[in-house]
Amino acid sequence: MNSNYRIKKNSEFQNVFKNGNSTANRQFVVYVLKRSDQPQFRIGLSVSKRIGNAVTRNRVKRLVRESFHQLSDQIKFPYDFVVIARKPASDMSFEEVKSSLMHVLNRAHVLKGTKQSGKGRKTR
Repeated sequence: MNSNYRIKKNSEFQNVFKNGNSTANRQFVVYVLKRSDQPQFRIGLSVSKRIGNAVTRNRVKRLVRESFHQLSDQIKFPYDFVVIARKPASDMSFEEVKSSLMHVLNRAHVLKGTKQSGKGRKTR
């Protein structure tokens, strides 16, 4: 995934946390912030040391990035996403990660074919 698609700066993460909406399931928490100044979505990843060692954390990040890459044609543009992995994500296969992310993104109403709720509400 191109570096233009990534959120790396702490200030950008904090902006999404502060101004975005969150949706979660057992494996992931996803913060979503709608943006109008960019042509594509961007993702930021947070995988804690509680998930596992460096190999495990990097594997989870690779699986999440690839899932977003495959789902890119289904994601409404433009959004900033911050994905926080939870412990169960460390034992999941690629298909399970992709399915779980689709579930969370569908709940957040950012996949094409889902209706946008009228109110900007936070769900945890």
